[in-house]
Amino acid sequence: MTVNLSTTVSVRKASISDIEKLYDIIQGYAKQGIMLPRSKEMLEEQIDTFVVAESDGLLIGCGSLTRLGPDLVEIRSLGMTPGYKGQGIGGKLVNFLVEEARSQGIIKVMALTYEVAFFQKNGFTLVPKEIFPEKVWKDCMHCKKQYCCDEIAVLKRLD
Repeated sequence: MTVNLSTTVSVRKASISDIEKLYDIIQGYAKQGIMLPRSKEMLEEQIDTFVVAESDGLLIGCGSLTRLGPDLVEIRSLGMTPGYKGQGIGGKLVNFLVEEARSQGIIKVMALTYEVAFFQKNGFTLVPKEIFPEKVWKDCMHCKKQYCCDEIAVLKRLD
């Protein structure tokens, strides 16, 4: 099922009142094994790293930007409410997050993804995961896929 947007989509920084919907979107992907789950407590602690997409007053997408090093951030938890994929919402979220990184003086934005074509369309290039030891030490050592990771690393340089 695809929902046709009747108005424009806006992207903004997330607020505490968005946590339930963020949790629902992320859990939907986590249940499919394609996104790491996030607890509501974790979302509350990290709410300042999240952005959301809205249309007609409905929260329909999300993403976050997590600092991994002095010049490196990761786009993570990028997802849509079912029915909204393929309508440019992900691109708007990524653009917002990239501009946020740029405003912080960050020159490298990475992601681990199964949606390689989407990220390439948004200016990212394929890179080996091993060039991100910051990611490995921060997150991968706690992941159940640590030794059999099938995600693809992508990178966008802003310099």
